[in-house]
Amino acid sequence: MSGYLRRLATTGAAYTAASILSKVIAVALLPLYTRYLTPEDYGAAEILFAAVVLVSIVIRFGLIEAILRFYYQDDEDPGKVVAGTFGGLFWLSTLGALLALPFAGPLSEALLDESAPELVRIAIGGLWVLTMWEFMLTLFRLEERARAFFVTTILNVVAAIALTVVLVVGLDEGARGLLLGSYATGAAFVVALIALQWRRLSLRLDLPLLRRLFRFGLPTMPAEVSLYLLNFVDRLIIVRTLGLAEAGLYSLAVKFAQGVNVLVRGFQLAWPPLAYSIRDDEEARRTYATVVTLFVAGTAFVVTGMWLFSRWIVRALAAPEFFDSYEAIGLISTAVTLYALYLVLVVILGRTGRTEFNFPAAIGALVANVALNLALVPSLGIAGAGLALVASYLVVLGLMYVFTQRLFPVPYEWGRLLRVVLTVAILVGVAELLVPTSGALGLLIRAALFAAYPLALFASGFFSDEERRWMALLRHPGALLADLRSAEPAVDGRIPEVYEVERMNED
Repeated sequence: MSGYLRRLATTGAAYTAASILSKVIAVALLPLYTRYLTPEDYGAAEILFAAVVLVSIVIRFGLIEAILRFYYQDDEDPGKVVAGTFGGLFWLSTLGALLALPFAGPLSEALLDESAPELVRIAIGGLWVLTMWEFMLTLFRLEERARAFFVTTILNVVAAIALTVVLVVGLDEGARGLLLGSYATGAAFVVALIALQWRRLSLRLDLPLLRRLFRFGLPTMPAEVSLYLLNFVDRLIIVRTLGLAEAGLYSLAVKFAQGVNVLVRGFQLAWPPLAYSIRDDEEARRTYATVVTLFVAGTAFVVTGMWLFSRWIVRALAAPEFFDSYEAIGLISTAVTLYALYLVLVVILGRTGRTEFNFPAAIGALVANVALNLALVPSLGIAGAGLALVASYLVVLGLMYVFTQRLFPVPYEWGRLLRVVLTVAILVGVAELLVPTSGALGLLIRAALFAAYPLALFASGFFSDEERRWMALLRHPGALLADLRSAEPAVDGRIPEVYEVERMNED
């Protein structure tokens, strides 16, 4: 068991490193951005960023999901799979962008509730950039080139931030500057990566190969779209109900909640290869249960901090007019953790081959999300949207739990999970009901409550003997590093990654 946990930790760390550094840089610049952007500008840009991710999921028709499987199949030529997938994605994304351009005006009215065709044209160009960027990064993952993945991602983030600062701060370009800063640098990196990899790529359409890829990838797309809509439809309802400024506050809360999303991203990339590499079903069940427990315990620690310090985070990193965004930070952080648990259940379905159950679960959550947002947002504002998001993920988790337990029962450690939930609820409840919401005293008491989280778990008997041994190793970093280095390679190339949910726009 410890070998699997070591492998998950090391691969997750490798993939998460770039995300962590990019988030630190981006968050550090929020005080600058929010003083040169109005909430309306920020809301408009973030809605278009989210719309680009959503449409990218549609126009790639599951090809990126399919390459992650077909590249490793014994009866497929990996070189042809890479070349054929690139050709399909290139022409699909190019055609999608060209078809959307004439409708920039109506699209801006639908998304932003105002006419802003220039912003939508930039976003349409970003649609091509994002789709091809995802493909080029996938090539690094296929070859397990973690260093190349890290360096490329960080260079892109640094270049995008530099250009964005010039456009937003120096030239006062507002939402236009945010969009151009991201997509112009992204386009330059995509073109450079295509040039470097050109010998492996092709613009020719390999129709027989594409048919095989579509047969696998297309069924994943409706569920993926439905799930991502949970992170998009709430913003549209906020715009229509409360206005772009409130959408900007909600988007900023989402940005701050990415402190949890960093962990989720690393888990998302590292978990499927490890989970599929466990051949014995009984061993897989035990490992899945333990991983769920420890992952919930780890993310709950971060979520507790987001609840306790949300007001101080916004005061430190945003202009005063963005302060009310704190209302949704804790709720969105909770929703991100629930999303990570959904990924665990997706992998279990992938193990059984019954991925068709993803769609009804995602649709059920989407219906609940729309209904709850319409009911809660008018009266509760962005906190209502956060509540709706948490409830929607609980719906998708409940449905997926029912489906997976019928197909591949896992003995989840409900007693340990309950200890985590109760610990978080008590700490956050005490802080919100009894502790000051401003000032040095409030901050110090909340810091003490945050530090009490691991101590409370330890006192409750949460940790097993093996986990206590690992905790003891933390006092000896050299021994811990040696233990991690002894882990087996992270990925068994023969095991495909059957299904991956698209991440939210991160940077």
